[in-house]
Amino acid sequence: MSVALLWVVSPNTEVFNFFGILDSSRFALGNRSSIRAKMGRKQKWKSCSLSTDVKYSSVGSSGLGSENKFPVLSRVVANPVGEIAVSSEQKVYDVVLKQAALVKKQLNSNGDLDVKPDIVLPGNLSLLSDAYDRCGEVCAEYAKTFYLGTLLMTPERRRAIWAIYVWCRRTDELVDGPNASHITPTALDRWESRLEDLFQGRPFDMLDAALSDTVNKFPVDIQPFKDMIEGMRMDLRKSIYQNFDELYLYCYYVAGTVGLMSVPVMGISPESQATTESVYNAALALGIANQLTNILRDVGEDARRGRIYLPQDELAQAGLSDSDIYAGKVTDKWRSFMKNQIKRARMFFDEAEKGVTELSEASRWPVWASLLLYRQILDEIEANDYNNFTRRAYVSKAKKLLALPIAYTKSLIRPSRTSSYSTRAQKTDSLTSKV
Repeated sequence: MSVALLWVVSPNTEVFNFFGILDSSRFALGNRSSIRAKMGRKQKWKSCSLSTDVKYSSVGSSGLGSENKFPVLSRVVANPVGEIAVSSEQKVYDVVLKQAALVKKQLNSNGDLDVKPDIVLPGNLSLLSDAYDRCGEVCAEYAKTFYLGTLLMTPERRRAIWAIYVWCRRTDELVDGPNASHITPTALDRWESRLEDLFQGRPFDMLDAALSDTVNKFPVDIQPFKDMIEGMRMDLRKSIYQNFDELYLYCYYVAGTVGLMSVPVMGISPESQATTESVYNAALALGIANQLTNILRDVGEDARRGRIYLPQDELAQAGLSDSDIYAGKVTDKWRSFMKNQIKRARMFFDEAEKGVTELSEASRWPVWASLLLYRQILDEIEANDYNNFTRRAYVSKAKKLLALPIAYTKSLIRPSRTSSYSTRAQKTDSLTSKV
């Protein structure tokens, strides 16, 4: 299952050279504060080769309810032996709180998400510029719509988003690319170790260097990155999800994390009256919505790979089983089941919409474009009479072009001075209870 990112990706595909992951060597540049200083010593990173071959999807719930509710809830459950276990929603919410606190701290001290200036030393700007330019080239080729939107951002934010995009894409390719059969848990452990190195200013290659510089400039925390790697581990060991609580955690790992990575870079509008926490929740909702859409679009494709990303208990309630998925026959039971799944995904998109307006003005258009275009995939599934076994739902170029001016118009809407989208008290079980 491809990661659902917070941007729209073209149908083109690519393969990364991941030999560095299996190599125990490291290209050390020292700690984060000295990364750009050491660039001035004419050191070079290992090169990264990219070619085209593997699919990658755009940006990464049961239950319906009242409006203005967050898709995460505070809840604990008792396990069979009577111990208290924290639900997936609460685990994710704890991460949201931590990420929001990091940004809130900087906002309180500076009044805005200030970008740390480059340390200008001989060779510094040239090496970093090459690294970021390469990330931009990847984004331009494989995420055309989002790339155009990033051009509206400030140069610093634009380059940072490119660096995050490339890291997420490379991570997804580990388990979803042509070399996936050779990827082991140990390889993912090494990829995580490499992540820790780049957060400490020791990038392995030029693409890592761009992200290393990004996390040095912005209040980006390592946890969402580690959580995405955990999602890749889940793909290696898990192919069935018993209920939505399990699926929700997976969707967070592989897609909701992207929102948490991106908010510190995209920035929150100075006019926003919403809490930092609520903006993070909206970003999380968009990632969950995109991944749920991914899942519904790719049911047939995933089944052919022996994977079913649909809650088993909800399938049983609808009178369906895994054998029905593998048979790939559209029945009235399947249509009814799919209607509920689509309804839930749309509710996550609704939640996400409430937070897009709170982002900085230059960041709103690409996010709106992502949201509107990816949401239309659900319409295409319906247009295909819910046949997601043998027909792949996609949005035509004509519809994409029509959506872009709508997204731009929406991006011009300023945050409300009396935003009600601000407190955790508004959250309920509406998006995570049973359909």
